[in-house]
Amino acid sequence: MNKAANFVLPVVVVVGLVGFLLLQETFFIINENEQAVVTQFGRFKRTVQNPGFHYKTPFIEQIIYYDNRLLDHDVQPTEIVTRDKRTLVIDNFAKWRIIDPEQFYKRAKTEAVARDRLRDIIYSELRQDFGSSDLYEIVSTKRSSLMAEVTQRSNEKVKELNMGVEIVDVRIKRADLPPENQQAVFNRMREERKRIARQFRSEGSEEAQKIRANTDKEKVILLAEAYRKEQEIRGEGDAKSIKITADAFGKNPEFYSFLRSLEAYKKALTTNSTMVLSEDSPFLKYLREQ
Repeated sequence: MNKAANFVLPVVVVVGLVGFLLLQETFFIINENEQAVVTQFGRFKRTVQNPGFHYKTPFIEQIIYYDNRLLDHDVQPTEIVTRDKRTLVIDNFAKWRIIDPEQFYKRAKTEAVARDRLRDIIYSELRQDFGSSDLYEIVSTKRSSLMAEVTQRSNEKVKELNMGVEIVDVRIKRADLPPENQQAVFNRMREERKRIARQFRSEGSEEAQKIRANTDKEKVILLAEAYRKEQEIRGEGDAKSIKITADAFGKNPEFYSFLRSLEAYKKALTTNSTMVLSEDSPFLKYLREQ
């Protein structure tokens, strides 16, 4: 019994492995961001671009996967001479994609080979367009139109080669002068900025003096006007106070005297205070009456 079990178990494992390998070689999966070509002994058989499970002949047909998204093409900076004989170091990139896997497989096979061919095509178009333009046009006014023309013509050349790819966009990341020319240009720019800065400081100092003079003048005028109004208001207040006091005193002198005496009592007769007065002192007039 043990011998039979020991014989059956390895057979089951081997059959399972063979079945797994057969399934793996029979079916393959295409993701949403992929496309593929099916080859048989290195020859193109068909294109598969729909995501999902797909069938192939086991051990005979092979699958080569390609990306169906936008791909980057980024190369090392290269030198280009403009129409006005200025040398520029151009750092560019491009966006491209595989639109025909069959032709791509037949013409390029790999993305590395395709990138090498795209690099030559794009560089040729850049050199042609930039060589017919001046430096200031490239770095300021005509860059967008130039890049649109480069993209269009590069794409047309790629279509003529029937590589199965499409160039979507070509852009410049950076356009610099060569290192040996940069320092001289930077020095001129620095001196020009210093001259402009000195001019701005001089104009600013002159304007600041004008503002300070006007401010000091307005300050003196405002203080004088405020002092005049203060004296007028104080005089009017004092006059009203005197008038009110005189009117009140004139209406009832005795009541006014009584109030004043109460205020005096409040201030003089505090806790722990001692006063020595005669009985007929005027100060005690209202106290005696009470």
